[in-house]
Amino acid sequence: MKRNTLTHLTAISLLLLSTLSCNNYLNLDPPSAFDENYVFSTVPNATSAVLGAYDRLAGLQAYGSRLSMMYPYDNDEMVGVLNTTAPDNSSRDLSRYNLNPTNAQLRLPFEQLYAGVERANICIKNIPAMDLYQNGSAEEKIQLQRLHGEALTLRAQFYLELVRNWGDIPAPFEPSIDQTELFMDKTDRDTIYDRLINDLARASDLVPWRTEVASDERITKGAVKALRARLALYRGGYSLRRVSGIMERRPDYLKYYQIARDECFDIMQHRDQHTLNPSFQAVFKDGIDSYKIDPFGEVLFEVAMGRETDSNIGYYDGPRFYVPGNTSMLGNGQIRVIPTYFYSFDSLDIRRDVTTAPYYNSPEYFKTVQPLLNMTSGKFRSDWISPRLSSAIQATGLNWPLIRFSDVLLMFAEAENELRDGPTAEAIAAFEEVRTRGFGGDMDLIGSTPTTKDDFFEAIVKERSFEFGGEGIRKYDLIRWNLLGTKITEVREELTKMRNKQAPYENLPQHMYYKPSSTEVIWSHSLYQPTPSRAPSGFTRVNWIVALTDVWINNVAQLFQPNRNELMPLPQSATDANPNLKQDYGY
Repeated sequence: MKRNTLTHLTAISLLLLSTLSCNNYLNLDPPSAFDENYVFSTVPNATSAVLGAYDRLAGLQAYGSRLSMMYPYDNDEMVGVLNTTAPDNSSRDLSRYNLNPTNAQLRLPFEQLYAGVERANICIKNIPAMDLYQNGSAEEKIQLQRLHGEALTLRAQFYLELVRNWGDIPAPFEPSIDQTELFMDKTDRDTIYDRLINDLARASDLVPWRTEVASDERITKGAVKALRARLALYRGGYSLRRVSGIMERRPDYLKYYQIARDECFDIMQHRDQHTLNPSFQAVFKDGIDSYKIDPFGEVLFEVAMGRETDSNIGYYDGPRFYVPGNTSMLGNGQIRVIPTYFYSFDSLDIRRDVTTAPYYNSPEYFKTVQPLLNMTSGKFRSDWISPRLSSAIQATGLNWPLIRFSDVLLMFAEAENELRDGPTAEAIAAFEEVRTRGFGGDMDLIGSTPTTKDDFFEAIVKERSFEFGGEGIRKYDLIRWNLLGTKITEVREELTKMRNKQAPYENLPQHMYYKPSSTEVIWSHSLYQPTPSRAPSGFTRVNWIVALTDVWINNVAQLFQPNRNELMPLPQSATDANPNLKQDYGY
């Protein structure tokens, strides 16, 4: 939920930006109720303008729903909306990789991201040109420099989302009112990434560290550096190319791994600013789900949401629930955990029971276990939201975490391993710091860390899955590693083994017995041993492995095609409006 300086996006911020920008990046003739000289004449007005750019990160067409809970699925951890009997040209087809340019979930997120780019462009052009930027008081200069850095960072985040979903795209870096070309061609994604990486180097010099300013959701130096590292890994990773039509990595990729490594290393040297919360669960239950900012600075960058307008997080996903005075079960529970993902966790890894939720909530908020295939993502769950939801409104106001400190540690470990042709002591230490937290701080439980390049990379691939499940990261990780198709095939094969009771799944329970509880699920027996032959007294039976069917298995990323579905088609409205835009990648 928006707090402190982001508590209320003032009316002026939205009015100013709406009059200076275009709602659709293809419409290059915006109205002008206020001219730029007025908007960017004072620090408060400039602040309002930047807050208007922040606003485009929020809402159901951005990280309140589509970008966080629809676009990242299906992957090898979780699946999106389950199939009905026919294609829907909407969220179900999106999850199954059955995409057409007319899909109902493409146009509005695409346009909102470009609206964010436009608002950021206006700020980036005008803030450094303000007289106060050069001649104001020391405090005014500091505030305007921060606003400039925030705008550069916001533009990078908007473009990251556009590029990793659509590839080469039109890339305006000036406000639409200043553009001479009405119908822009596509810009190569490498050119876009290079520009953004340079922008973020500048932005990191302009914004303060977290503890140097008030505690709120505005961008600070750690967020800029972490985002720069993330962009560098995408720039150095694999991507589906327009010319060749295949997944390729550029020959200069190590240059970008070095950037990622250096940015992460610098953040790691500032533990007074950002470090791991000792409790993995607390990051979500006591932080995001309680509308509080993490005291350890683990969440470097999060999207601030409005309670009743911006976010379906915890309603669209997570266990279903009731509210007082409503007799119908609420929540969608649409993001379902793939059984092999649940069983990929070590039984002692506490992240499993934070990341996954095998129950719905009764009207009394007792946990009622569901069949295995109804297990939902768990980090944003209704029974953790505090204060508890009290109405049937779908908006929860939960913020969306974009980058956590554990990501910084694992990006560092990954880049260091690639650059040094194997894991250094520093890479191993960063990896083990994340893994040890996952086992409650007990290093004796984490097992042996691989010491060869390939094995350490495989460990990174797994650890990022354990750490970031349900946070919208996995699909894009797999794409930059060129592993999405491989992992989809693997998960179907493993699910088939599980369905057929083949090793290593032959001893898993076909049914589970549980008792409803208000605090935690009470199981009668192990999740890793066969079902007891006799039903235990006082327990309720629920279908477990026996629930798995061939139809369910085949629905996982059902129509994914390598060298095609790593990217999405442009919305039909975009190609209709711009004759220079053409579909690629077989769409």
